Amino acid sequence: MLLKVENLVTSFSTPRGPIRAVDNVSFEVDAGQTLGLVGESGCGKTVTALSIIRLIQEPPGKIESGRILLNGEDILGYSPAKLRSIRGGRISMIFQEPMTSLNPVFTVGDQIMEAILLHQRVSSLEARKRCLEIMDLVGIPDVSERIDYYPHQMSGGLRQRVMIAMALSCQPEVLIADEPTTALDVTIQSQILELIKDLQKKMGMAVLIITHDFGVIAEMADQVAVMYAGKIVEKANVREIFDRPAHPYTVGLQRSIPSFVNPGEPLYTIPGIVPDLLNLPKGCRFSDRCEFKESDCIVTDPELLAVGGSRTHRVSCYHPRLSK
Repeated sequence: MLLKVENLVTSFSTPRGPIRAVDNVSFEVDAGQTLGLVGESGCGKTVTALSIIRLIQEPPGKIESGRILLNGEDILGYSPAKLRSIRGGRISMIFQEPMTSLNPVFTVGDQIMEAILLHQRVSSLEARKRCLEIMDLVGIPDVSERIDYYPHQMSGGLRQRVMIAMALSCQPEVLIADEPTTALDVTIQSQILELIKDLQKKMGMAVLIITHDFGVIAEMADQVAVMYAGKIVEKANVREIFDRPAHPYTVGLQRSIPSFVNPGEPLYTIPGIVPDLLNLPKGCRFSDRCEFKESDCIVTDPELLAVGGSRTHRVSCYHPRLSK
């Protein structure tokens, strides 16, 4: 297995006390596969990604426990120098909001070449040549001119392509894409997702895509992990998630998708709000919002267990809502 996360716990100290933003999270993704990590804003998706590439600011953040295995090696034990050698090299990340992720005072070419020079030890001339090649590969037009553009001189879609070019410049084994289509219009979103899929096929990368959009999950993912309040509450392959969602939260997320078959149908909303991580409900974390809860749901938090006779479909729920 190329990337394996085991029992990851990441916490943050706050004036009100420590909170666990990522609580005992486990998943795996192999070369050529895509895992979709889905859930509402604030559920811990981005913190999980930042924990993998060790970009959690310490303090206030801290990776308390767990293992992150890259080809069997636990990178949590790596020294800062060794981490720098794999971050941007073997593992790369496409961050949200390219306008804030790119440095406004350097050209996009300089920012792409920085990773190439750091990880591949080539001359500046060779780095510029490779930069032009990767910019062309991700579909940026007129690369010989745009390599010297500053971020503000490019559209949102082109800036996102620059972020993808930066992430892929050293041919990573693992690509983490955190909401890669945020703030882009629908046609550009589709182009970006198709680009990531095409590049994955060419390079054989493992991809971890983080999103709140089930449409993106349907288009991109092979496996899906649903997060809620810092924990994974359901894991399955993409067909099982859509055909037989088991956790009431997953069911609610899918019901919240606007219907194009019955356009006049009122939009479903999950009742309540995401719980305060410092004041979680007793038992199941979703119990305060769940219309199917029973007495056992408010006693202990259910474990993530196999359901429906499937070896790959797991759910953290005492009363899973499997479709018949």
